[in-house]
Amino acid sequence: MAPPTNMFRTLILPTHTESPTDEKQALRRRALALRANAHAAHPTRSQEAGTALAEMFCHALADRLADSAVALYWPMRDEIDVRPLIIRLAEMSVRTALPVMTGATNPLTFRVWVPGDALVAAAFGVQEPAASAPRVIPDIVAVPLLAFDAAGHRLGYGGGYYDRTLRDLRSRGKIVAAGIAYDEQEFAAVPVHTGDEILDMVITDRRVVVARK
Repeated sequence: MAPPTNMFRTLILPTHTESPTDEKQALRRRALALRANAHAAHPTRSQEAGTALAEMFCHALADRLADSAVALYWPMRDEIDVRPLIIRLAEMSVRTALPVMTGATNPLTFRVWVPGDALVAAAFGVQEPAASAPRVIPDIVAVPLLAFDAAGHRLGYGGGYYDRTLRDLRSRGKIVAAGIAYDEQEFAAVPVHTGDEILDMVITDRRVVVARK
């Protein structure tokens, strides 16, 4: 059965009662608390959610996976587990890669990684491929997030890494930016900054939300 798909409807602009930065910080605190709550998605269904996400992702992008490079990330804390997706893609012979930080103000780069390869501890507790792993420019980027809305806006952790990275990749050619989240991480509106990159779609463990072009 095909997974349900909801289309983005209208562009939701930020309110002006606070600065976008203040609004983002407030929503970031709410989103972190929501995801960590004892009754939230991660504590109650983290094991099955990773498998469901892999199914949704592969179905949504089935016509794009062949001959593509897919950039994923190593899950941290209570993020939805993308490791079943990495395994699924590797079994399909899809090239998979993980991000590497090259500086606090630089875009991420990506290095090939498949299950069984070495991982190296980096800043903020992130796990990265070894420096010997080949670099790759991805065609599809799986983007972690704290919150998303129906217009494709994403709230991250505040470092701006993925906004810089998506902007850089989009300047080079066409990519697909797919936000990855639990379904409960959707909010009515995510505050928008100038320079924020909008996602092409959001894939959760329960549905696929695709941007209207």
